[in-house]
Amino acid sequence: MYFDQPVPREVKVIDSASLFRLEERACALGLNARLDPAWVQANAAPDGVHHLWPAVWNSLSHRPDVPRQLRCELLMTLRAGDRVVSFLDVLPEDFTPLPGVDLARRRQAGRSAARPGSLGQGMAASAGRGLSPTVTGAAGGRVRISR
Repeated sequence: MYFDQPVPREVKVIDSASLFRLEERACALGLNARLDPAWVQANAAPDGVHHLWPAVWNSLSHRPDVPRQLRCELLMTLRAGDRVVSFLDVLPEDFTPLPGVDLARRRQAGRSAARPGSLGQGMAASAGRGLSPTVTGAAGGRVRISR
């Protein structure tokens, strides 16, 4: 069972179409951590790069028919170029094949790399844009990160 496995320590990089599909799947399964797919489609940068960082295993004890999922921290790029942080529950079989960021190679190259458990610095740095994120506000569970 997945619960016995450690949480993957890999940042996944996805495009907007993949993000939309993952949000739709989470919605269809009634998973707790997700955004409204219509909002994602309307606000995600069409050519944006988004990052998923698994935080914990999650399960719905009151719904044993729903498989265990990874609760991921999501760094999403918006149309205006801003970034927001949210959460997204992703099934392991959907998470595993997504392309990842090779953090060890980035560290060796002298670039900033994500540290386990450090969303603000880790995921933004893993975006490879030299970001030094600053929290500028929060609304509805989302935190805005400035460039």
